[in-house]
Amino acid sequence: MFDISGKKNLTAMLSILTIGAALSFGAGTARAGDEVTEQQILKALTPDKKPLTRGLSAGPQADPAAAAAESKFVQTIRGRPTRSLSVTEREEIATIVKDKPKIDLEINFDYNSAQISAKSLPSVQALGRALTNADLRGSTFVVAGHTDAAGSEAYNQDLSERRADSIKRHLVDKYGINGADLVTVGYGKSKLKDPSQPLAEVNRRVQVVNMENKATASK
Repeated sequence: MFDISGKKNLTAMLSILTIGAALSFGAGTARAGDEVTEQQILKALTPDKKPLTRGLSAGPQADPAAAAAESKFVQTIRGRPTRSLSVTEREEIATIVKDKPKIDLEINFDYNSAQISAKSLPSVQALGRALTNADLRGSTFVVAGHTDAAGSEAYNQDLSERRADSIKRHLVDKYGINGADLVTVGYGKSKLKDPSQPLAEVNRRVQVVNMENKATASK
């Protein structure tokens, strides 16, 4: 009787350990392949509301002249066609967005196309819901397309611009977002996320940045 009971207990313990290991492995796999959620996008794009302390510097953005110049520049690029942006303007956008709330979305497109793949639609839909949230609605957002290093500079520049435009069209058509609030820009293969692996998927991405350029930004 003792032997049978001991065997049952051992079998039960092994079963628990096996299930635990399977759940741990499964959770890790799920995290690696999880689609981005609306809440994740909201958290990434919502500016930190840090109160200013009297007598302490608030950093570069505390400079009223710099803030005014940035705001003026953003107004000049709102509503502009993607292809109308000059290299200088694209680089100025890249400089401004460095310190802004942002998120990289790995959005897949059909091969050699700006058609959003069915696999990536949930991420684009989550983005649409986030950008229409009361906390973000009305801000100016940069939607920047990036490619990997395969192909020529001209080819990748064109492809990144068409893909950024594709995301914008979807957000405007499906979520009613004001097109002027979405500044689309393409960087081709000029700003690889992982330069050590120029052909890696991580480089094929769409970056969304909250420029916070709205009248209600201070509320």
